[in-house]
Amino acid sequence: MQLKIMPKKKRLSAGRAPLMLFLCQMISALEVPLDPKLLEDLVQPPTITQQSPKDYIIDPRENIVIQCEAKGKPPPSFSWTRNGTHFDIDKDPLVTMKPGSGTLIINIMSEGKAETYEGVYQCTARNERGAAISNNIVIRPSRSPLWTKEKLEPITLRNGQSLVLPCRPPIGLPPPIIFWMDNSFQRLPQSERVSQGLNGDLYFSNVLPEDTREDYICYARFNHTQTIQQKQPISVKVISVDELNDTIAANLSDTEFYGAKSHRQRPPAFLTPDGNTSRKEELRGNVLSLECIAEGLPTPIIYWIKEDGTLPINRTFYRNFKKTLQIVQVTEADSGNYQCIAKNALGAIHHTISVTVKAAPYWIIAPQNLVLSPEEDGALICRASGNPKPRISWLSNGVPIEIAPDDPSRKIDGDTIIFSKVQERSSAVYQCNASNEYGYLLANAFVNVLAEPPRILTSANTLYQVIANRPALLDCAFFGSPLPTIEWFKDAKGSALREDIYVLHENGTLEIPVAQKDSTGTYTCVARNKLGMAKNDVHLEIKDPTRIIKQPEYAVVQRGSTVSFECKVKHDHTLIPTVTWLKDHGELPSDGRFTVDKDHLVVADVSDDDGGTYTCVANTTLDNVSASAVLSVVDVPNPPFDLELTDQLDRSVQLSWTPGDDNNSPITKFIIEYEDAMHEPGLWHHQTEVPGTQTTAQLKLSPYVNYSFRVMAENNLGRSLPSEASEQYLTKAAEPDKNPTAVEGLGSEPDNLVITWKPLNGFESNGPGLQYKVSWRQKDGDDEWTSVVVANVSKYIVSGTPTFVPYLIKVQALNDAGFAPEPAVVMGHSGEDLPMVAPGNVRVNVVNSTLAEVHWDPVPLKSIRGHLQGYRIYYWKAQSSLTRNRRHLEKKILTFQGSKTHGMLPGLEPFSHYSLNVRVVNGKGEGPASADKVFSTPEGVPSAPSSLKIVNPTLDSLTLEWEPPSHPNGILTEYTLKYQPINSTHELGPLVDLKIPANKTRWTLKNLNFSTRYKFYFYAQTAAGSGSQITEEAITTVDEAGILPPDVGAGKAMASRQVDIATQGWFIGLMCAVALLILILLIVCFIRRNKGGKYPVKEKEDAHADPEIQPMKEDDGTFGEYRSLESDAEDHKPLKKGSRTPSDRTVKKEDSDDSLVDYGEGVNGQFNEDGSFIGQYSGKKEKEPAEGNESSEAPSPVNAMNSFV
Repeated sequence: MQLKIMPKKKRLSAGRAPLMLFLCQMISALEVPLDPKLLEDLVQPPTITQQSPKDYIIDPRENIVIQCEAKGKPPPSFSWTRNGTHFDIDKDPLVTMKPGSGTLIINIMSEGKAETYEGVYQCTARNERGAAISNNIVIRPSRSPLWTKEKLEPITLRNGQSLVLPCRPPIGLPPPIIFWMDNSFQRLPQSERVSQGLNGDLYFSNVLPEDTREDYICYARFNHTQTIQQKQPISVKVISVDELNDTIAANLSDTEFYGAKSHRQRPPAFLTPDGNTSRKEELRGNVLSLECIAEGLPTPIIYWIKEDGTLPINRTFYRNFKKTLQIVQVTEADSGNYQCIAKNALGAIHHTISVTVKAAPYWIIAPQNLVLSPEEDGALICRASGNPKPRISWLSNGVPIEIAPDDPSRKIDGDTIIFSKVQERSSAVYQCNASNEYGYLLANAFVNVLAEPPRILTSANTLYQVIANRPALLDCAFFGSPLPTIEWFKDAKGSALREDIYVLHENGTLEIPVAQKDSTGTYTCVARNKLGMAKNDVHLEIKDPTRIIKQPEYAVVQRGSTVSFECKVKHDHTLIPTVTWLKDHGELPSDGRFTVDKDHLVVADVSDDDGGTYTCVANTTLDNVSASAVLSVVDVPNPPFDLELTDQLDRSVQLSWTPGDDNNSPITKFIIEYEDAMHEPGLWHHQTEVPGTQTTAQLKLSPYVNYSFRVMAENNLGRSLPSEASEQYLTKAAEPDKNPTAVEGLGSEPDNLVITWKPLNGFESNGPGLQYKVSWRQKDGDDEWTSVVVANVSKYIVSGTPTFVPYLIKVQALNDAGFAPEPAVVMGHSGEDLPMVAPGNVRVNVVNSTLAEVHWDPVPLKSIRGHLQGYRIYYWKAQSSLTRNRRHLEKKILTFQGSKTHGMLPGLEPFSHYSLNVRVVNGKGEGPASADKVFSTPEGVPSAPSSLKIVNPTLDSLTLEWEPPSHPNGILTEYTLKYQPINSTHELGPLVDLKIPANKTRWTLKNLNFSTRYKFYFYAQTAAGSGSQITEEAITTVDEAGILPPDVGAGKAMASRQVDIATQGWFIGLMCAVALLILILLIVCFIRRNKGGKYPVKEKEDAHADPEIQPMKEDDGTFGEYRSLESDAEDHKPLKKGSRTPSDRTVKKEDSDDSLVDYGEGVNGQFNEDGSFIGQYSGKKEKEPAEGNESSEAPSPVNAMNSFV
């Protein structure tokens, strides 16, 4: 089916035929589009477009302008009536009409008076199609009359009486605005006690002495003429009865005062309105103002209620200190009884105001213009309401319809004019007048009968661009009389567009509810009526929607930082978007801190004002999208304020405060600090903390402290600045709550006792005059306590005491208020002296070549004469059993804590003679030494030979040269040389074992294979066994020409024909890979070797499996602290981390890690009670000689590479 615009019809009952006809015609009636080209061709009755207000108050000092503008085709002519009769403007030289307009200009500034032109004016605009009329315009000049002269007597009244100062302004036009001021033009202050009524009077509920003044002046401001009139000043004097002397009291009676009410307290009474009830009438739409002003003492308070109803919430307002109730946009529903209640401490009264809301006429349906074609039907409806109900009257072309020319096509039915089968002569302008006693409404509506073929007013080939998936609206503005039907076609197809996909609106617009890409094309609009046909093409393009693919995100930043919002936009490639940033739906602040680039908004140095909602808006010519993100600016809280101290007691006080702004991060806690201005001014101490929801704290106090408090707030970002300090609070003095701590008794000399303690600070003193009572007596004697009171010091010395005797000591605090509680008793000792006896029966058991165990008998306690610190062993190497050369003797010390009677001496050199002695140690120092004890260590295995070189390589021989071990650790018996060949695939051949005499340092191997690599293993031997080995590799030559000098290649020889292999790419790559692998292994070893921590000697011994040390058990001895006597500075130097070999190098390499470093940490190292070592060994060491190149037993590519270097 074709989609056409046709008049829509509804089925109605036959009894409502006039209404049915009206509805049908209203739907069929034409509306003339406001198209300039169309309006140029169409005739149209006049329409009033502008006119002056009905009640037009003019300024008599300016020309009078009465507006009347109208449109129509042909242009209308204008005429005026004044007071119901024709106003001939040509006869009055002061009156002119604006050209092309009906507006009158009356020139009264040069001559004439405004009063001359008072009256009721009405404008008529007329052309060949009818006449339109304006409202009745009432012209009145504004008036601002002066106050009548009157003599105002001074008013004298008693304190507390009520007073009303009348204003009674002159009647002006419009009514003036009233206010009260003094001679200085300052407004008089108003309050619940003193206020101005709606009538302008000034009401005093009760007067006070400060109300006395001589310049109460009422002013009337006439806004229209911008003038202010003033009343004569009123003098008021308020006196009390006490001020009246006997003479005045005798000559004046109560009636001579203003009013006769007592100045005593009294219940309320209304000053306005009068009586118990009153009535108020207001018009619909105006502001209803109800007023109640009461007098009384104390001043009454006013309350308002509506009987049998509630006050409208959104339209009710209280003015003038609730003495005036206002309801705006009042309606008939606001009618009813309103009650005002005045109440004070002595009673209450009420007044009921009965409110009636009347209504001037207002439109229900205002008549609308009709454009009809010949033979069509239509109707004009004029429906209004009001209270009382308005009367409806009709006029035709400004003439009452009852006396207007008859028109057979119209019929009047109350508020409706029905037209049937109209003709062109039926064109006219009709006026509807709705009036009641409160006003009137006048509306013009024309009936214009036209016969016009269809016209399409939309421009041809209009291009519409629409975003995909949105509705597309294609316009086809048309006009014709009769009303044309509309059809739409797409891309010149024969069939019209169907209703199931498209929506065709009555104004001709085609709607595509959801436009898709395939909706693109050319659409044709066709308009038809019985007088002809018109068509028009429009084009539709569908664009991709603009999308924000990366939206700004919620951000929480701290004040002073920088924040960035990102907004990435994707759009149709044919559209150019513009991206705009908004803050709180407004423009960004014009601040250099805001930077906008392609996709980002950056805000630097963020402040509190920067918090809010930031919106990214992407606009194209067709659509816009937006995305928002909230920026929360957070910071540490602002400091608390308004600190207040309450409930002040001797030992507590309550502190309250007001939190500062939390800066968008909730406060988690408050920190309270105090200052003691008496003892530590300027120093703040922590008092307590309370949760962030708490704003008070009960604080415990100490006596005799001048407290000040401050509070800091803390949130997740940190702590606020401190608040201002509170007021100071000095607590009363009291006896001390505590005694000194850290009480000790130690003698500094053999004959004294030094008693020390940690004194109380000023905060703990609890009062002035802080002193200490020091008491002592011997522990094991029967002596009474000896006491002395000393000043605020921290030490007292008791002289003449026996040496090292235990004492009982106590120190008690006291001040001017009394003593502290009884102190605790501590034990101390008088001064120590050096021990008198050396340890006896010293015995040495040599465990192995590097370890000896020492035993001794303990010294009696009485001979120690002090606190036993331990025993100290001095030992030194007397001479070597091998060389017997005299060297500088270096004494070493090991200290064993406590009462130990044995200990271990580690790190001894094998095959050496040692001497030692033992001394007891107390707090004063060392006692005498025991007799020297001499012992010797057995042989040990030697260290590795110092060096090994291969020289003079030939075709079948190699010569080895070496240096003996730097630490033979005994008598060398022989050397062992083992060697084996290595083939080209790095496989090892048979091992040859060769014994070499100990006195040799050179050996030549003969009958070797030519051009063959050999690996050598070389070590020395003593009676104790084999020492550490040293390895080396060398190659026999191919021929004599290939022999290299001995020094070339670090003692290694290689054949000349093998030199070229180093230039081969595969070999270079292989060597690089091997070098990288070695580097990685070295790094791993370095990391493992340098890991911190100590480990027990037992684990080290187990790891190295020293056959001489392993059998020793932990319980067999104890190791002590070691130190050297060579210098005091070296006494306290710990062995460097990583030094793992003794200085004399007498331990073989496999065992070298088992040095003193594993047993202690220098002078302060200690041993546990079970003899396990927990200290660190240290001592003077010689610089270690460089060891020979040592490699693993198995050959590697690295060894092969060494031969070619």
